Amino acid sequence: MIEAHNLHKIFGAFHAVRGVTLNVNPGEVVALLGPNGAGKTTTVRMLGAILRPSSGYARVAGYDVVEQAREVRRMVGLLTEFPGLYLRMRPQDYLCFFGALQGMSAVDSARRAEQLLRQFGLWDAREKRLDSFSKGMKQKIALIRALIHDPPVLYLDEPTTAMDPHSARQVRDAMLELRAARRTILLTTHNLTEAEELADRIVIIRSGMIVAEGTFAQLTRQFLGAPRWELRLATSAADAAGILDGLVHIDRVDDECVYYRTDDAHHANPQLVARLTAAGIPIVALNELPRRLEDVYLEIVAGNDRTTASSGKVHQPASTPPVDQPTPEMAESR
Repeated sequence: MIEAHNLHKIFGAFHAVRGVTLNVNPGEVVALLGPNGAGKTTTVRMLGAILRPSSGYARVAGYDVVEQAREVRRMVGLLTEFPGLYLRMRPQDYLCFFGALQGMSAVDSARRAEQLLRQFGLWDAREKRLDSFSKGMKQKIALIRALIHDPPVLYLDEPTTAMDPHSARQVRDAMLELRAARRTILLTTHNLTEAEELADRIVIIRSGMIVAEGTFAQLTRQFLGAPRWELRLATSAADAAGILDGLVHIDRVDDECVYYRTDDAHHANPQLVARLTAAGIPIVALNELPRRLEDVYLEIVAGNDRTTASSGKVHQPASTPPVDQPTPEMAESR
């Protein structure tokens, strides 16, 4: 549904995006993660036919983002980090206005706006002006605006920013419903717990380049190694460590706990229990320690920094694409 190949974007002397290649399947949720200034927003704007790539190409639902920009914009619902609402309007009028821009009839726009306002708990505020809304309510209106024409592709930039926990849960539930309905979602967020919950696949971008890509399980295995286990005993753990040596890789022994890693828990853990039982060492608990996307993300970003620092080099593209002269719009996108 989203296809990008070797995308570059240059503003004057600033190389914002360097050779991004990305494919997103129908119904897939992909989280695009990275530090501030990594190139996430610029990439999304190119994929949304807002910015023209300096080189490379992209297609959305089969439409070229340069040659068929109008068609791309109809296929996409875009929630930007700064939504820019028309604050003197009321919610339903505002949403119907954007529905009309997407070619919807007045009746269809009004029906769809009511449905979404009710879904997100804003129907009772329909007579209030948007300038009276809280930040979280404004963010909901911006999300509804992106959904008004029921697009097959959604680009969501920090969708739960400034929301209270209940509102954020509503948005995440809505995203899960959209995924179940085979909508394709590209999500940029700094909320890594949210990304871990929602995303089928993770893409991490750094200095304009994709530095890691895969499912959470794949990235965890690649960057954090074998799963880590905690063995808690009723006696000192020092005696158990000697018995387990050679069966698992022991990371640390701490009072009554042994922390270890193994690539084959189905084989190692039953043997581990059998050895300790035979030695008369009582086991209190055996648990696999949870691993979070935050741990993976920090390892990838820190590893990328270490590689750059040790080599003294910054990645340069194989060829230099044409340079766009900065404009106010381009400068803002940086």
